[in-house]
Amino acid sequence: MDLIIFILVLSVLIVVHEFGHFMMAKKIGVRVEKFSLGFGRKLFSRMYKGTEFMVCAVPLGGYVKMAGDERSNCRGESGEFYSKSPGHRALVVFMGPIVNFILAYVCFCFVFMIGYVDVEKATKNLPPVIGGLHAGYPAKGSGLQIGDKIIRIDAQVIRNWDDVQQYILTSKNTELHFTIERKGQELQITVVPKFDIQKDIFGREQKIRRVGIAPQSTGELQEVPVIKYSFFPALGRAFVELMDVTAKTYQALYEMLIGNRSAKEAMGIVGMFFVIKFAISVSFSLFLHLVGIISASLAIFNLLPLAPLDGGHLFLTFLEKIRGRALPIKLEEAIARAGFSLILCLALFVFYADFERVGWIDKIMKLWQH
Repeated sequence: MDLIIFILVLSVLIVVHEFGHFMMAKKIGVRVEKFSLGFGRKLFSRMYKGTEFMVCAVPLGGYVKMAGDERSNCRGESGEFYSKSPGHRALVVFMGPIVNFILAYVCFCFVFMIGYVDVEKATKNLPPVIGGLHAGYPAKGSGLQIGDKIIRIDAQVIRNWDDVQQYILTSKNTELHFTIERKGQELQITVVPKFDIQKDIFGREQKIRRVGIAPQSTGELQEVPVIKYSFFPALGRAFVELMDVTAKTYQALYEMLIGNRSAKEAMGIVGMFFVIKFAISVSFSLFLHLVGIISASLAIFNLLPLAPLDGGHLFLTFLEKIRGRALPIKLEEAIARAGFSLILCLALFVFYADFERVGWIDKIMKLWQH
């Protein structure tokens, strides 16, 4: 079922993107010959108003085939892509990413109207006061008591419960020195964290540091409030979210480019499947939010200035507009081949990163060693 939902999500994102190209091409009078969901062997098709709509065997992409969309085959007829002005061609190309941004915005609107649980915000609003001590964990018996206010852990000043969680999870110290306030007095108590084995969303086992304490107001955070917006505030909040996701994505790409962030953080098809599977298991709101993020990311990726991506076509069209004439056909074809080779290498790298992320590389290496 998770795989079916994932394929449906991927198909919707592809159809929406290609529909953007299709819609604008028809609007400016370009003849669209094929609209395909997927690649490879054709499973079935139907002709409608001069366009063959197809579903192919490999649902990992799609395309719109327009008349005269290769300069070498363009005969100058009015319904051909390259017979149109650079501005009109740019609109056709640009509309694919635009509708992906629109889909992302619509998803975010529904998320904020349906409501979502912002656990990070909730924990930041919680005071760092101990409300529970769990049996079987080191905090119970260490001297910590319910009602203690945590002031510092080691040298880290604690302002809220999120600070408590983050420091315990990320600290490398074998002992944690809690400075707490109890009945107006400061006390220092040392706790040795316990390691739990826990699977992450990719199914890999990880060691998680725990001491066994819970916040005062909600115990196990089971009563975290759902944040909802009415219709018009949701529209504004969704726009802010879309801008935030877009800015963070471009920032991440820039940091990868200059080497401040590992390129292995880029996620491909395999990684997206596991993330969507996790979101489905949590809530519909989280699932919808993730679909919005992926749709916006797809738009951003397609706008990269690499042929044959939309951004590459836009770049060549921009050069044509500036120069007053197109680049020589052989030069454009060479640029397209170089861009395709680069994208292929990038795809292989992302697949490798995904396989490593979900632990498949380690399993393959173990099988190879045996």
